[in-house]
Parts: sequence; C-alpha cells; structure tokens
Amino acid sequence: MSSIVPAKKPDAGLAPLLMTVVELVRQLLEAQVIRRMETGAISDVDLDRAAESLRKLELQVVEVCDTLGINPEDLNMDLGEVGTLLPKKGSYYPGRPSSRSSILELLDRLLHTGVVLDGQVDIGLAGLDLIHARLQLVLTSRPL
Repeated sequence: MSSIVPAKKPDAGLAPLLMTVVELVRQLLEAQVIRRMETGAISDVDLDRAAESLRKLELQVVEVCDTLGINPEDLNMDLGEVGTLLPKKGSYYPGRPSSRSSILELLDRLLHTGVVLDGQVDIGLAGLDLIHARLQLVLTSRPL
C-alpha cells in the first residue's frame, strides 16, 4: 500500500511532495559526491565545497519543513512492496549492498552505471491525441 507524505498543516498542499523530491535529489547528490571521493575523482577543495553545499541544503530542507509544519522524517514515503523512497538513516553507503534497497539506492546505482531510456509519449484528452513526444534520455553521473 502506498502512502502520501502527511502534512501537519492542512494548507500545505503539494509542499510535502515537493520537499520529498528535493530531499531525494539532495541525497542522490550526496551519494555521487561520496562515490567520487571514494575513487579519488574529486579534489579536496571540491570535496570541501560540495560537503558545505550539501550541509547547507540539508539545513534548508529542515528549515522549510519546520516552516510548513512537516516532520522531515515524513519525507520518506513507504511504497509498499517496492520499499521506501529513501534509505533509513545510516543504512546505506554508496557502492555497498544493503539488506533492503530503497528507490534512492536504485537511482544511485543507475546513475553510477548509466542507463539509456528511449520512448514515446502520447498525451490526449477526450480520445484525441494532442501531444506527441519522442524521448531519448541518457542518465549517468559520468561526463558524456
């Protein structure tokens, strides 16, 4: 059973979902910085800059959640049989297996190895195809 991120304030609207996406991206960025640190692909100066930026972003996420009355722990959605969106605190380190993968861990692995997506999307209304899109996406953490 899927659950939507609960908000303590009834007027929060889509803010909890938006903050969940921001936290997912923040943790993905953190995982990529760790991967580059582990392989020596990032200088000490760049590592310090990235660590400081990630720390500031994490503080901003907590601050915005506090302003909106959202518990930051509630940003981790339970997706039922698929698992959780984010790993439990301290349960995942990039490049090391964990007992139960979260969506973030799967995205991190995809970014690390790379993936090419090719597809077509037709969006319509009342039986009419109104928008046609052909998409090609290369998703990787490595420069192309």
